[in-house]
Amino acid sequence: MRQIFLDTETTGLEHKLGHRIIEIGCVEMCDRRLTHRHFHHYLNPERDIDAGALEVHGINLEFLQDKPRFAEIAKEFLDFVRGADLIIHNANFDTGFLNMELARLNMAPIETVCHEVIDSLGLAKELHPGKKNNLDALCERYGIDNSKRTLHGALLDAEILAEVYVAMTRGQESLIMEIDQDGTAREASEARFPLDSPAETRPVVLKATGPELAEHARQLESIRKESKGNCLWLTGPANA
Repeated sequence: MRQIFLDTETTGLEHKLGHRIIEIGCVEMCDRRLTHRHFHHYLNPERDIDAGALEVHGINLEFLQDKPRFAEIAKEFLDFVRGADLIIHNANFDTGFLNMELARLNMAPIETVCHEVIDSLGLAKELHPGKKNNLDALCERYGIDNSKRTLHGALLDAEILAEVYVAMTRGQESLIMEIDQDGTAREASEARFPLDSPAETRPVVLKATGPELAEHARQLESIRKESKGNCLWLTGPANA
Protein backbone atom coordinates (compact mmCIF):
# COMPACT_ATOMS: atom_id res chain seq x y z
CA MET A 1 0.00 0.00 0.00
CA ARG A 2 1.58 3.27 -1.14
CA GLN A 3 0.38 6.52 0.42
CA ILE A 4 1.45 10.10 -0.24
CA PHE A 5 0.82 12.78 2.38
CA LEU A 6 0.53 16.18 0.75
CA ASP A 7 0.25 19.81 1.76
CA THR A 8 0.42 23.10 -0.14
CA GLU A 9 0.90 26.76 0.67
CA THR A 10 -0.76 29.37 -1.53
CA THR A 11 -0.95 33.09 -2.26
CA GLY A 12 -4.48 33.25 -0.86
CA LEU A 13 -7.56 31.25 0.02
CA GLU A 14 -9.47 31.18 -3.29
CA HIS A 15 -8.08 29.53 -6.39
CA LYS A 16 -11.16 30.78 -8.24
CA LEU A 17 -9.87 34.32 -7.67
CA GLY A 18 -6.59 33.50 -9.39
CA HIS A 19 -4.53 32.56 -6.33
CA ARG A 20 -1.66 30.16 -6.96
CA ILE A 21 0.38 27.48 -5.23
CA ILE A 22 3.73 28.64 -3.84
CA GLU A 23 4.87 25.46 -2.09
CA ILE A 24 4.17 21.74 -2.43
CA GLY A 25 5.36 19.16 0.09
CA CYS A 26 4.83 15.40 -0.14
CA VAL A 27 6.14 12.46 1.88
CA GLU A 28 5.83 8.81 0.89
CA MET A 29 4.70 5.93 3.07
CA CYS A 30 4.59 2.27 2.03
CA ASP A 31 2.82 -0.31 4.20
CA ARG A 32 2.49 2.27 6.99
CA ARG A 33 6.21 3.03 7.09
CA LEU A 34 7.84 6.24 5.91
CA THR A 35 10.26 5.56 3.06
CA HIS A 36 12.15 8.87 3.50
CA ARG A 37 11.31 9.74 -0.11
CA HIS A 38 9.75 13.14 -0.51
CA PHE A 39 8.81 15.72 -3.10
CA HIS A 40 9.23 19.39 -2.23
CA HIS A 41 9.33 22.61 -4.23
CA TYR A 42 8.80 26.31 -3.68
CA LEU A 43 7.12 27.91 -6.71
CA ASN A 44 7.05 31.32 -8.30
CA PRO A 45 3.33 32.23 -8.44
CA GLU A 46 3.80 35.13 -10.85
CA ARG A 47 1.43 37.23 -8.74
CA ASP A 48 1.24 38.99 -5.36
CA ILE A 49 0.71 37.18 -2.06
CA ASP A 50 -2.18 38.24 0.18
CA ALA A 51 -1.16 39.74 3.52
CA GLY A 52 -3.26 37.20 5.40
CA ALA A 53 -1.56 34.29 3.65
CA LEU A 54 1.86 35.79 4.33
CA GLU A 55 1.07 35.84 8.04
CA VAL A 56 0.26 32.12 7.93
CA HIS A 57 3.27 30.76 6.04
CA GLY A 58 5.79 33.64 6.04
CA ILE A 59 6.84 33.01 2.41
CA ASN A 60 7.36 36.31 0.59
CA LEU A 61 7.45 37.08 -3.11
CA GLU A 62 11.10 38.13 -3.07
CA PHE A 63 12.11 34.65 -1.86
CA LEU A 64 10.10 33.04 -4.69
CA GLN A 65 11.41 35.12 -7.59
CA ASP A 66 14.06 32.60 -8.66
CA LYS A 67 11.94 29.50 -7.98
CA PRO A 68 10.43 27.35 -10.77
CA ARG A 69 6.91 27.80 -12.11
CA PHE A 70 4.39 25.02 -11.55
CA ALA A 71 4.65 24.06 -15.22
CA GLU A 72 8.32 23.26 -14.74
CA ILE A 73 7.72 20.72 -11.96
CA ALA A 74 4.29 19.37 -12.98
CA LYS A 75 5.54 16.15 -14.59
CA GLU A 76 7.89 15.36 -11.71
CA PHE A 77 5.07 15.95 -9.24
CA LEU A 78 2.58 13.75 -11.11
CA ASP A 79 5.15 10.98 -11.46
CA PHE A 80 5.72 11.06 -7.70
CA VAL A 81 2.05 10.77 -6.72
CA ARG A 82 0.87 8.54 -9.57
CA GLY A 83 -1.11 5.50 -8.47
CA ALA A 84 -0.86 6.27 -4.75
CA ASP A 85 -3.49 7.09 -2.17
CA LEU A 86 -3.20 10.85 -1.69
CA ILE A 87 -3.91 11.89 1.91
CA ILE A 88 -4.58 15.58 2.51
CA HIS A 89 -5.92 17.51 5.50
CA ASN A 90 -8.92 19.47 4.17
CA ALA A 91 -8.47 17.86 0.77
CA ASN A 92 -10.92 20.05 -1.15
CA PHE A 93 -8.73 23.10 -0.58
CA ASP A 94 -5.52 21.55 -1.92
CA THR A 95 -7.10 19.58 -4.76
CA GLY A 96 -8.90 22.74 -5.88
CA PHE A 97 -5.57 24.52 -6.24
CA LEU A 98 -3.83 21.52 -7.79
CA ASN A 99 -6.56 21.02 -10.36
CA MET A 100 -6.53 24.73 -11.21
CA GLU A 101 -2.77 24.55 -11.85
CA LEU A 102 -3.16 21.36 -13.90
CA ALA A 103 -6.01 22.85 -15.92
CA ARG A 104 -3.76 25.76 -16.87
CA LEU A 105 -1.50 23.17 -18.50
CA ASN A 106 -4.38 21.22 -20.09
CA MET A 107 -3.62 18.30 -17.79
CA ALA A 108 -6.15 15.91 -16.23
CA PRO A 109 -7.37 16.44 -12.62
CA ILE A 110 -5.27 15.03 -9.81
CA GLU A 111 -8.03 12.50 -8.96
CA THR A 112 -7.39 10.74 -12.27
CA VAL A 113 -3.68 10.37 -11.52
CA CYS A 114 -3.91 9.04 -7.96
CA HIS A 115 -5.60 5.86 -6.84
CA GLU A 116 -7.71 7.76 -4.30
CA VAL A 117 -7.84 11.09 -2.48
CA ILE A 118 -8.46 10.74 1.26
CA ASP A 119 -9.45 13.71 3.41
CA SER A 120 -7.84 13.23 6.82
CA LEU A 121 -9.84 16.17 8.19
CA GLY A 122 -13.07 14.34 7.38
CA LEU A 123 -11.74 11.25 9.14
CA ALA A 124 -10.75 13.32 12.19
CA LYS A 125 -14.23 14.86 12.38
CA GLU A 126 -15.79 11.39 12.37
CA LEU A 127 -13.48 10.28 15.17
CA HIS A 128 -13.74 13.46 17.25
CA PRO A 129 -17.08 15.19 16.50
CA GLY A 130 -17.48 18.63 17.98
CA LYS A 131 -13.77 19.04 18.72
CA LYS A 132 -11.00 21.00 17.03
CA ASN A 133 -9.42 18.85 14.33
CA ASN A 134 -6.72 21.03 12.83
CA LEU A 135 -3.19 19.60 12.80
CA ASP A 136 -2.14 21.37 15.99
CA ALA A 137 -5.16 20.04 17.89
CA LEU A 138 -4.59 16.51 16.59
CA CYS A 139 -0.92 16.64 17.51
CA GLU A 140 -1.85 17.55 21.07
CA ARG A 141 -4.54 14.84 21.17
CA TYR A 142 -2.20 12.09 19.97
CA GLY A 143 0.99 13.29 21.68
CA ILE A 144 2.85 14.21 18.49
CA ASP A 145 5.67 16.76 18.71
CA ASN A 146 4.90 19.78 16.51
CA SER A 147 7.19 22.25 18.29
CA LYS A 148 8.96 23.09 15.01
CA ARG A 149 5.67 24.26 13.48
CA THR A 150 5.88 27.97 14.28
CA LEU A 151 4.62 28.80 10.76
CA HIS A 152 2.83 26.65 8.23
CA GLY A 153 5.17 24.91 5.80
CA ALA A 154 4.09 22.35 3.22
CA LEU A 155 6.79 19.72 3.75
CA LEU A 156 6.77 19.93 7.55
CA ASP A 157 2.97 19.80 7.61
CA ALA A 158 2.98 16.76 5.30
CA GLU A 159 5.41 15.01 7.66
CA ILE A 160 3.26 15.87 10.68
CA LEU A 161 0.13 14.74 8.84
CA ALA A 162 1.73 11.33 8.21
CA GLU A 163 2.30 10.89 11.96
CA VAL A 164 -1.22 12.08 12.77
CA TYR A 165 -2.80 9.76 10.21
CA VAL A 166 -0.93 6.72 11.52
CA ALA A 167 -2.04 7.62 15.05
CA MET A 168 -5.67 8.02 13.96
CA THR A 169 -5.68 4.66 12.17
CA ARG A 170 -3.30 2.71 14.38
CA GLY A 171 -6.01 0.20 15.34
CA GLN A 172 -5.35 -1.45 12.01
CA GLU A 173 -1.76 -2.26 12.97
CA SER A 174 -2.68 -5.32 15.03
CA LEU A 175 -4.20 -6.84 11.90
CA ILE A 176 -1.02 -6.43 9.84
CA MET A 177 1.17 -9.54 9.81
CA GLU A 178 4.81 -9.54 8.80
CA ILE A 179 7.12 -12.40 7.90
CA ASP A 180 10.47 -12.50 9.67
CA GLN A 181 13.59 -13.68 7.87
CA ASP A 182 13.12 -17.13 9.44
CA GLY A 183 9.64 -17.34 7.92
CA THR A 184 7.79 -16.84 11.20
CA ALA A 185 4.66 -14.71 11.06
CA ARG A 186 4.42 -11.98 13.67
CA GLU A 187 2.17 -9.01 14.42
CA ALA A 188 3.39 -5.62 13.24
CA SER A 189 2.28 -4.03 16.49
CA GLU A 190 1.70 -5.31 20.01
CA ALA A 191 -0.39 -2.27 20.96
CA ARG A 192 -3.62 -2.97 22.81
CA PHE A 193 -6.52 -0.64 23.55
CA PRO A 194 -8.59 -1.31 26.73
CA LEU A 195 -12.32 -0.72 26.47
CA ASP A 196 -12.10 1.94 29.19
CA SER A 197 -9.47 3.95 27.28
CA PRO A 198 -10.41 7.48 26.09
CA ALA A 199 -12.44 7.53 22.88
CA GLU A 200 -9.80 9.48 21.00
CA THR A 201 -7.18 6.76 21.63
CA ARG A 202 -9.29 3.81 20.54
CA PRO A 203 -8.60 2.17 17.19
CA VAL A 204 -10.54 3.08 14.09
CA VAL A 205 -12.91 0.34 12.93
CA LEU A 206 -13.14 0.15 9.16
CA LYS A 207 -16.27 -1.73 8.14
CA ALA A 208 -16.22 -4.03 5.13
CA THR A 209 -17.88 -2.70 2.01
CA GLY A 210 -20.74 -4.44 0.22
CA PRO A 211 -18.48 -5.89 -2.50
CA GLU A 212 -16.01 -7.09 0.15
CA LEU A 213 -18.78 -8.84 2.10
CA ALA A 214 -20.05 -10.45 -1.09
CA GLU A 215 -16.57 -11.71 -1.95
CA HIS A 216 -16.19 -13.06 1.61
CA ALA A 217 -19.48 -14.96 1.24
CA ARG A 218 -18.30 -16.44 -2.06
CA GLN A 219 -15.05 -17.58 -0.45
CA LEU A 220 -16.93 -19.25 2.42
CA GLU A 221 -19.25 -21.02 0.00
CA SER A 222 -16.24 -22.28 -1.97
CA ILE A 223 -14.66 -23.59 1.24
CA ARG A 224 -17.94 -25.25 2.24
CA LYS A 225 -18.10 -27.12 -1.07
CA GLU A 226 -14.44 -28.18 -0.96
CA SER A 227 -14.78 -29.38 2.64
CA LYS A 228 -18.09 -31.16 1.96
CA GLY A 229 -19.98 -28.98 4.40
CA ASN A 230 -17.29 -28.76 7.09
CA CYS A 231 -16.61 -25.02 6.86
CA LEU A 232 -15.88 -23.86 10.42
CA TRP A 233 -16.98 -20.29 9.74
CA LEU A 234 -20.39 -21.49 8.55
CA THR A 235 -20.92 -24.26 11.17
CA GLY A 236 -19.29 -22.76 14.27
CA PRO A 237 -21.16 -21.40 17.34
CA ALA A 238 -21.51 -17.92 15.86
CA ASN A 239 -23.46 -19.36 12.93
CA ALA A 240 -25.42 -22.02 14.80
